[in-house]
Amino acid sequence: MSVARDLRVLLRLPDFRRLLVVRLLSQLSDGVFQVALAAYVVFSPEQQASPGAVASAMAVLLLPYSLFGPFTGVLLDRWRRRQVLLYCNLLRAVLCCGTAALILLHVPAWLFYLSALSVTGVNRFVLAGLSAALPRVVDPDRLVTANSLTPTAGTLAATVGGGAAFLVHLFLPSGAGADAATVLLGGGLYLCAGLSALTLGRALLGPDLTDDGPRLGAALASTARGLADGLAYLRQRPAARQALSAMTAMRFCYGALTVTLLMLCRHAWSDSSDEDSGLALLGLAVGISAAGFFTAAVITPWASSRFGVAGWITGCSAASAVLLPPLALTFTPAPMMLAAFALGVTTQGAKIATDTVVQTRIEDGYRGRVFSLYDVAFNVAFVGAAAVAALILPPDGRSSTLIIALSLIYGAVAVAVLRVERLTPDTGLST
Repeated sequence: MSVARDLRVLLRLPDFRRLLVVRLLSQLSDGVFQVALAAYVVFSPEQQASPGAVASAMAVLLLPYSLFGPFTGVLLDRWRRRQVLLYCNLLRAVLCCGTAALILLHVPAWLFYLSALSVTGVNRFVLAGLSAALPRVVDPDRLVTANSLTPTAGTLAATVGGGAAFLVHLFLPSGAGADAATVLLGGGLYLCAGLSALTLGRALLGPDLTDDGPRLGAALASTARGLADGLAYLRQRPAARQALSAMTAMRFCYGALTVTLLMLCRHAWSDSSDEDSGLALLGLAVGISAAGFFTAAVITPWASSRFGVAGWITGCSAASAVLLPPLALTFTPAPMMLAAFALGVTTQGAKIATDTVVQTRIEDGYRGRVFSLYDVAFNVAFVGAAAVAALILPPDGRSSTLIIALSLIYGAVAVAVLRVERLTPDTGLST
């Protein structure tokens, strides 16, 4: 059954259509807000953008996922999910209005970051609520298909939202007004997302509330203990542990290179006073990297089958180590755009392979906890990379030392994965 046919079948389900609209509007808004945040922090003429500012922005975008993610399910099992989708999106609309006002008032950076952090922190409840609600609107036979299609549709919506934010900046005069207008656009879309949740029945999305569950404090403590148990279990699974460690290291490198690219777009490749040219270059880089991600999704199943999962992870990290210096050390647009594509392929290819390792090497009873730890490590590595890059990078983003160090890390990952496969041939990664 083709993807288009699967989607047509699902779209015949009215409640699925309504929930999908909520997801698309929510993630469309996310794309707008993320680009608005990057534009204000990195490309606004009023801001003296620095690697430290970029690191702060990444922390605002990603740390809520890491810190709150494992615990959101506890609360979502106690609140009506339809109400979560409604009130969280309405709250984000209000917070966006406040954030836009802070931009226009030129407040201290910490106050702006606090407001932006509030918007992104609420997002974790929305995404988790959408996933938890899906089985309530799709029958079990179609659930796997729905689980594969809806996140992809949401990602595409976020990309479209980012493109809309770029267009706002291209058509409005550079400055705080354009940044505030982009944030307000995100707020308007959050409002639409919240109101669209009203098309769903109040109790339709669950949960079926009872008084038999544990108290909130006990449930949160149980979640923390579950994560600790997952970590202890992972220590006994060398193949999965090594794959997760490899992916975390590669994510660290990708994060540091992202900061480098941002600073190059802002200072080295465009006039610092010209917000639009820097944003256009960033948009091009994001699009090229996304093409690399898509290419990885196409070729990874074949490559994993041909070379084994460990062989593919090794190949991705080794290719990154070899390609990075000649492409990135030029610090010029064309080779760096090629690097964005190549590293998009290798990073996403390794991630898909790592997901496969976790799914096949971890028992079902521990899989959810290990994936939660994986999510935390994945995002913390990215934020940590931004912090390290902030300490090393000059304002224009040109640092040969950082590029060479990252290439060495990629090489070390390739050697480590190859070594663990040889040491554990019976329980290795090559499945």
